[in-house]
Amino acid sequence: MTSGLDIPPAWIAADWGTTQVRVWLLAADGTVLARRTSDKGMGRISPDAYEGVLLELIGDALPIEGKLDVVICGMAGSRQGWSEAPYAATPCPPPSIDMATHVATQDARLNVHILPGVKQMSPADVMRGEETQIMGVTARDAQFDGVICLPGTHTKWAHVQAGQITEFATFMSGELFNVIGDHSVLRHSVGRDGWNETAFRNACVKAIENPNTLMQSLFGLRAEALVADLSPEAARATLSGLLLGAELTAAQSYWDSSDVTIVGENALSQAYAAALATQGKTPRIVDAEETTLNGLKAAHSHLQESQS
Repeated sequence: MTSGLDIPPAWIAADWGTTQVRVWLLAADGTVLARRTSDKGMGRISPDAYEGVLLELIGDALPIEGKLDVVICGMAGSRQGWSEAPYAATPCPPPSIDMATHVATQDARLNVHILPGVKQMSPADVMRGEETQIMGVTARDAQFDGVICLPGTHTKWAHVQAGQITEFATFMSGELFNVIGDHSVLRHSVGRDGWNETAFRNACVKAIENPNTLMQSLFGLRAEALVADLSPEAARATLSGLLLGAELTAAQSYWDSSDVTIVGENALSQAYAAALATQGKTPRIVDAEETTLNGLKAAHSHLQESQS
């Protein structure tokens, strides 16, 4: 089988998440030659399956002789992943190749390095993958000083100063949205798609101004659907707004007096931007995939320096 590439890749970058894997085949100058994905994320495979999944994605592009560098971030380095990579402790720069775990492989053509995560001792918190996105931001702006918001199932807010992650906090708003919308009594009222921007913004403001009423407001969605014909689209947007408003209240020390950069250009990132806009903030939004790749490129650059 041939790779279909005009030139062979100089190295491989990979972001191994819980549900999916993204790999990029790159030229020596960083140009992306090909992008490939798989649904075999950490949550769906056993530790002994990682090399096989990687070979399914890039085996056709491996050299006949010699080794190909593979730099991986994300959940491949978790305790349940391919090989546990250590955590760097805050305050710290986003950890790079000097702390990476080198993984022994059966295929001698693979030279695999898994980047570390970051831990915070008090209050206890951890991240895997987001630190590489933070490195992607600081690689493009060495003077970055501010807050980076990384929306997702478990959203991270991180203070970054003088190239160091000084503190961060994780919020389960995304997971709570899914659990409440799919498994609570609100599943009968909350739509699976559609949106109402006005309802979302109003709910954000309500949760921020009256955080003590959150639990009551949640059941209010069921009541409004029964007695006031609240639409499934408005209920969905209101649920999201209530949870993001509660998150912004808890994360106020991060965004209140700092410039905010949001990593991601999908609907969730736009929702975070809209929520911050209700508080007079205008965040900068940068592309999540590009930022991840920039972080992996920075790590590979350090690997090349160590090998030279």
